[in-house]
Amino acid sequence: MIMVPPSFLRISATLTAATMLASCVIGPTYERPTAPTADKYKASEGWVDAEPADTLDRGSWWTRFEDPVLNDLVSRVEVSNQNVAAATAAYAQARALVREQRSSLFPLVVLDGGASRSGTGIGGDSQAGSTYRVSIGAGWEPDVWGRLRRSVEAASASAQASAADLAAALLSAQGELAANYFGLRQTDAQIALLADTISGYQRSLQITQNRYDAGIIARTDVLQAQTQLANTQGDAVGLRRQRAQFENAIAVLVGQSPSGFTLASNEWRVSVPSVPIGIPSTLLQRRPDIAVAERQVAAANEQIGIAQAAFYPSFNLTGSVGFGAARIAELVSASTALWSLGVSAAQVLFNAGATRARVDGTQAAHQVTIARYRQTALAAFEEVENLLTATRILEQQEVLRRQASVAADQVAAQVENRYRAGQINFTEVIIAQATALNARRALVQLLAERQTTAVALIQALGGGWQGQY
Repeated sequence: MIMVPPSFLRISATLTAATMLASCVIGPTYERPTAPTADKYKASEGWVDAEPADTLDRGSWWTRFEDPVLNDLVSRVEVSNQNVAAATAAYAQARALVREQRSSLFPLVVLDGGASRSGTGIGGDSQAGSTYRVSIGAGWEPDVWGRLRRSVEAASASAQASAADLAAALLSAQGELAANYFGLRQTDAQIALLADTISGYQRSLQITQNRYDAGIIARTDVLQAQTQLANTQGDAVGLRRQRAQFENAIAVLVGQSPSGFTLASNEWRVSVPSVPIGIPSTLLQRRPDIAVAERQVAAANEQIGIAQAAFYPSFNLTGSVGFGAARIAELVSASTALWSLGVSAAQVLFNAGATRARVDGTQAAHQVTIARYRQTALAAFEEVENLLTATRILEQQEVLRRQASVAADQVAAQVENRYRAGQINFTEVIIAQATALNARRALVQLLAERQTTAVALIQALGGGWQGQY
């Protein structure tokens, strides 16, 4: 057995102990910045300051719309959408960077070995010999001022920001798919509505043609009926194009080629989930963009400490144990053992203020991230407030739109009866029928808008409201 010289162990233990005692962390301690909000929320019962909680389970929020087809489509976004796949890869890259930075906290151990043969002279007077060596060495930069630990923390914060980016990409893709799906179902409902209307216009045209053939009315009534029918048929054709665009968008979101994807017409389930209006500061904790902004503040804070560590000297410890001999059989023996131990320190004495400039730059960058974090929080409150208002208004509008549609249908039926009785001209019929159609289409559009607004509100709240707030 080869014994390491006692002096090696004493020096090593002394340096290690000194390093542990001297260790400290240079730079500011991170404190999450406060985000401004409305006073009315602070006065609410149960108020808490908003903190990123994007890791909370959001649940399958899309199931609240009670549409099996939508459930199937959204479940395919996570595994198929390429934007989500890119965000997943970026998150994996960020986690790898954390592991790389963490490895700098530990010594670097290297095993080295070699063999060489050399000699003198040529021919009969030549002499040659062999040399064999093997050694194991280690180098370590003690994290005396916390620079390496702050690098790890900065990488970790960046990885957490990447995780929030992944959640944001997934939530965005899911919300976009749901909005496109409801747009497609609305278009299907519009197509069905126009198909019924076209059938009615065709009957009106036939009635008008019969009355004209009987000499009761002028030809202008027939032409008006034909114009109305052709315009409505043109609208129906345009809706098919719009439906194809929605269908293609859905195909891309689930990772399929549009040419090979079809979505059959189906009954439109006009279900609008009731969103619990809790404390917005709590619900906003789920928003990935707020989490990203806050993690960027944390990463910028660590950069300040990294820059400030340059004001202090850096240390390096090196050591090695090896063997060297002319023959392999003598290689591992006490007499051929070699060892070394070293410590070095370096300190920048003058660099024309470059270190101070870097520190000032990191401090300014930190202030930039704080401002962006607060602006992100303010924008989040604005978005939620706008969508809450829209939710309330659209619900009230639906009642009025239904009343208008029922009344317009009754007017159209009465006007048509009066026309058949010869009491009015066909122009009044066209106006009444157009009004009824517009009222029905406006109701369909409003129902779809209620659903898409619910999706937008769910996204604004960070994706659902299941689980712990």
